[in-house]
Amino acid sequence: MAINKESNGYTFGFAIVLVVVVGSILASLSLGLKSKQDQNGLVKKKIDILKALLPMSEAEKINRTNAEKNFDKYVDLKEALVLNMNGEPVQGQDAFDVDIKKDYKDKTKKESDKLFPLFKAKKDGKTLYIIPVVGKGLWGPVWGNVCIGEDMRTIVGASFGHQGETPGLGAEITQQFFIDRWINETIIDEAGNFTPFEVVKDGSGPTKPQKVDGITGGTITSKGVEEMANRCLAVYAAYFKSQMK
Repeated sequence: MAINKESNGYTFGFAIVLVVVVGSILASLSLGLKSKQDQNGLVKKKIDILKALLPMSEAEKINRTNAEKNFDKYVDLKEALVLNMNGEPVQGQDAFDVDIKKDYKDKTKKESDKLFPLFKAKKDGKTLYIIPVVGKGLWGPVWGNVCIGEDMRTIVGASFGHQGETPGLGAEITQQFFIDRWINETIIDEAGNFTPFEVVKDGSGPTKPQKVDGITGGTITSKGVEEMANRCLAVYAAYFKSQMK
């Protein structure tokens, strides 16, 4: 029996077979590349941490080829901690497996169930603490890492990233001039209490140590960074306070 290639049945049948074949190929490729994709994600996380730890002149030299070596030079994952929302250490959790971006986007996950990784680094004979942060900008997620000095109070480094903020405006949060505005600010006072930040427009607003100038024309992104910093850093401030007793 000859097949009528002009019939609707043949067209639909051919389309179905094509979809199944292409779908199977794509699924196989996805499974085959998953381990490589996961590894790339881990390397990217290490690069982001190093950006907060190192001066920009050094951080710019970090790439996927040398990231692992440089990360191991400064950061000991055996010293990393996982905290709950009260700043209390959680046992049996791998800090590097905690995905704060995924937790932040998961609206079904209770705040009390969210976890917060804390990485410790050694640099120039000092112990430093790297804190991942995540939030929301104008057009999408914003994130970063904040490096706290040995005194467990003072910001000594930072890096920020974004998914789709406006070039020349909100996207400027990645630039050195904005990062410099956070350096030497403190996240807790002498008594160990968290001191919230206020990202202000053009130097306006109350004058206090935790005032940070925002991005001109990028008010919503700047306030997104403010909310991100205050929500995430408060968790770690509670932990640092407990260590000062």
